[in-house]
Amino acid sequence: MDAAQPVLEVRGVTRRFPGVTALDGVDFSLRAGEVHALLGENGAGKSTLIKILGGAVRKEAGEILLDGRPVDFHAPAEALAAGIAVIYQELVLCPHLTVAENVLMGHLPRAGGVAVNWRTAKARVAELFRSLGATVPLDVPVGRLSTAQQQMVEIAKALSRDSRVLVLDEPSAALGQRDLEHLFAVVRRLRERGVAIVYISHRLEEVFEIADRVTVLKDGRLVGSWPIAEVDMGRLVRAMTGRDLGAVPGGSAAPDAPVRLELRNLGRRGAFSGVSLRLRAGDVVGIAGLVGSGRTEVLRAVFGADVPDAGEVLVDGRAVRFRSPGQARRRGLGLLPEDRKSQGLLLNRALRENVSLASLARFTRLGVLGLGREDRAVRELMRELRIVARGPGQQVVSLSGGNQQKVVLARWLARRCGILLIDEPTRGVDVGAKEEIYRLIHDLASGGAAVLVVSSELKELFALCPRILVMREGRLAGDFTGATLREEDVVAAMLLGGTDDGTATLAAG
Repeated sequence: MDAAQPVLEVRGVTRRFPGVTALDGVDFSLRAGEVHALLGENGAGKSTLIKILGGAVRKEAGEILLDGRPVDFHAPAEALAAGIAVIYQELVLCPHLTVAENVLMGHLPRAGGVAVNWRTAKARVAELFRSLGATVPLDVPVGRLSTAQQQMVEIAKALSRDSRVLVLDEPSAALGQRDLEHLFAVVRRLRERGVAIVYISHRLEEVFEIADRVTVLKDGRLVGSWPIAEVDMGRLVRAMTGRDLGAVPGGSAAPDAPVRLELRNLGRRGAFSGVSLRLRAGDVVGIAGLVGSGRTEVLRAVFGADVPDAGEVLVDGRAVRFRSPGQARRRGLGLLPEDRKSQGLLLNRALRENVSLASLARFTRLGVLGLGREDRAVRELMRELRIVARGPGQQVVSLSGGNQQKVVLARWLARRCGILLIDEPTRGVDVGAKEEIYRLIHDLASGGAAVLVVSSELKELFALCPRILVMREGRLAGDFTGATLREEDVVAAMLLGGTDDGTATLAAG
């Protein structure tokens, strides 16, 4: 084929769902040996487009051409057989099977057409990982691997089918910086081999680092497509949102504001130790650190999801020992967990039920749930957070990732929590929704709430927090604010450690 001719071309594709047009006459093209970024806010139509390419959803109008020939996939197996592999944000692996079994599932080599030839299978999989520059143990159950390793398994699985088109849906959402750099190295290696790659991400800085071209969708329509060298961050933001984004001030408590949450040498064996901090009403404080540094484990221990075995937790000056999230919730704490789907949502229940779950007593009288009061409160939160849904009765599983994240936040806004623990507040959330969530967090702090934020994105913490703690290897390794709050110092503490004893104390004022 001529290198300039698209290996994959979408022309005028349309798809409607009840009450919404997900795609409206969209065009898209992809060349061999290029990384094409597909951008748009949550609900823009990105997920629908890649599901159509992958055979999971049927188009209603338009055409798809592969190598210049029309195709119409009725199932994912047909797309895979044609050389198109989609790796979704929620990885599709069998956790109890080994790496080799997952990679070659459905086409394991057989000796004499009967028994599996495991020697050949392992050699084939090992060669795939060598070609990717990845090191993954072949005999380990996939469920024991890190998220980054599981992504490599998904990519190897796609390449084992000789896929020429690879779609990566939010591949960096759950990765730390080191894993992200390795992912980029793998993507570049695949590009050099002529694989055509669709790259979806809400982290715009990644797009400028890895993409050759970029296409923006908005409200199911094509906004534009450009070589990456012809656009800047501001132009992409305007194309995606229709507006420029303003700076969001972080929350900083008054020196005499009451201390809402205090940790004194808190520890949990094997996870973290010696963590001390104070959080005042009006504070928005960040915790940075590499994946595995203990950030998430601290939030879980404070919220009662895990029970600490050392130190103290004080809420409004009184020592507490939460043995369940329910006890923490009754004392005014709320937690947005790192993994919204497995830990934060009832996916097959209505949006209404997910939002009111933590505050049913507010809508109940004499043991009877007031559906009208619940409905009005949920609709008000949907407007406030700009949750895109057909209504409070829509199942959460059918919402975009960003809107699912907003539903979890809405739950705690409905509860009117005084202390909010937020783990990865904007994972999988588009740039416009990020700004909305940042402003909501700031508004909560301005109203007297105390907010503790964990994020893998340093830019996010710097946008939100006038004070940032750093965790490393389960201990606090830095405390930065004011003139000391510099990105290079925070990164150095994350990688090299901070104080001599590995601890820091966040004290008010």
